[in-house]
Amino acid sequence: MKPPRTLLLQARRLRWWEPVFWLLAFATPLVFPGQALITCEIAIAALFALSLDLILGYAGIVSLGHAAFLGLGGYAAALFAKHVHPDPLAGLALGMGAAALLGAVASLTILRGSDLTRLMVTLGMSLVLLELANKLDWLTGGADGLQGVVPGPVLGRFAFDLQGRTAAWYALSVLLACFALARRVVQSPFGATLVAIRENRLRALAIGIAVNTRLAQVYTLAAALAGAAGALLTQTTGFASLDLFDFHRSADALLTLVIGATGWLYGGIVGAVGLKLLQNLIAAYTPQYWMFWIGLLLVLLVQRERLFAWFRGRRA
Repeated sequence: MKPPRTLLLQARRLRWWEPVFWLLAFATPLVFPGQALITCEIAIAALFALSLDLILGYAGIVSLGHAAFLGLGGYAAALFAKHVHPDPLAGLALGMGAAALLGAVASLTILRGSDLTRLMVTLGMSLVLLELANKLDWLTGGADGLQGVVPGPVLGRFAFDLQGRTAAWYALSVLLACFALARRVVQSPFGATLVAIRENRLRALAIGIAVNTRLAQVYTLAAALAGAAGALLTQTTGFASLDLFDFHRSADALLTLVIGATGWLYGGIVGAVGLKLLQNLIAAYTPQYWMFWIGLLLVLLVQRERLFAWFRGRRA
């Protein structure tokens, strides 16, 4: 049996298809300029799902309020661009920092209790921030949203265009950087301890792993990545609204991981591509019932193992 260090080093090696995948992703806005906007949406959705996968797929922390970090990062970047400086990268850093700070504080609430307790606490945190943003209408715009958000050129050279190509490449670049960071984390000894905590928390405590510290650290990191997704969303759309904190944002991230699978960083990307393309394709044919068909597909995905077992039984 190979030693753990050797297994970790092997896991860090790039597969042959990974550079090809990212090259194709960055070539999409150039080859298909009409799809640049949806490429940007997919990149942001993938980053948000990636942040959720860090805590759900690797640490086993369930959450229905992950949109709290998305919304805080989005509003922080939007307010910075409108009132302080239009530089997108500075706004992105501020959004990530604000979300990370909230994640560090909120991590105290997920260290105790069962999965059901965490679900309710995380959902409640998101709802509290939603109501707070609604009440502070002098700052956030309330129900009307924060308008007039005009980010400057990326790196002072690449201005956002109407076709969305700059926004797409900007979002893809941030996604790649965050993906590389997340991959480095999960394929390190720190990531191995997260998996140990997910599999058996009591056993992890027994062998000397600082469980609460590890969970707080990964929760803070996941919050920062979610804040980056929120910042990208407001910067590329020029608008921030209460919808950023809405429950459907967290639900969409969970659905994305259902499609792409958890505990695999590419799962968020594959799921985001699948969900966005399905939404556009089904809505084009059945605009009134597209949610029904997506819901049916998700039910089949969740029950796929039982369906396969039933089918094998019928054939036998």
